[in-house]
Amino acid sequence: MNRASTLGSKWVKTKILLLNKELRKFVPETKIYNQTNLQQMLNKYKMVYVKPINGSFGQGVIRVEKNDKKYLFQAGKIARSFRSFLGLYTSLNKAKLNRSYLVQQGIDLLTYQKNIFDTRIMVQKSPRKTWEATGYIGRVAHPKKIVTNFHNSGKPLPLELLLNSYLKNPLKKEYIKNLQHLGYQIAKHYQKTYPRFKEIGVDIGIDKQLKPWVLEVNTAPDPFIFNQLKDKKMFFKVLRYAKANGRFLRVKRK
Repeated sequence: MNRASTLGSKWVKTKILLLNKELRKFVPETKIYNQTNLQQMLNKYKMVYVKPINGSFGQGVIRVEKNDKKYLFQAGKIARSFRSFLGLYTSLNKAKLNRSYLVQQGIDLLTYQKNIFDTRIMVQKSPRKTWEATGYIGRVAHPKKIVTNFHNSGKPLPLELLLNSYLKNPLKKEYIKNLQHLGYQIAKHYQKTYPRFKEIGVDIGIDKQLKPWVLEVNTAPDPFIFNQLKDKKMFFKVLRYAKANGRFLRVKRK
């Protein structure tokens, strides 16, 4: 397994992070999806995400909530409510994709113009074969959706813009630098198990206390999201490193 250069399983990727006691504190509690685990996690956190173990672009991700009177879930733009947990669970099994899922602690994410956002940190092997955090970008969810992925109607924007309401310079600059360092630490840790990895994209959610949470680690990250920024300097660097690392890149004509 350690000879692979990419890894699809969110469950395996989560377990790798949990091996590192420094990184563990940034990982939301995650369990295999089943009736018992879903009920326990909802009782504990009130809001969770259920995600396909294997999947991309936010497809199949569902947000599930519990309040005093009812249970709710949202899949895509469709939201439903239920009076009982059993009603929720039965309907949820029909709504989710026909594959294995995880249930993950929900994070109360920061918002921009009332829409949640997270950030993608790009970490790549440099031409000198050392790890380097080469890019960062914010991703704002579509107003009617629960995921921020660019391929699922999310809007990429400069992270500095999204953090303006929460941090001012020089604190904002230092905060972004710390997010990049977290991505760098994850890349170094992953390489102990998967020495052939040359790039990772770390999706980090930030809660209302400004604590970063590692939502997912992507081992075949799309460099073209950085082309959405007006300033192309970061994109050109990410692309140059991706090509140096032998990624097969098809230029998108958009």
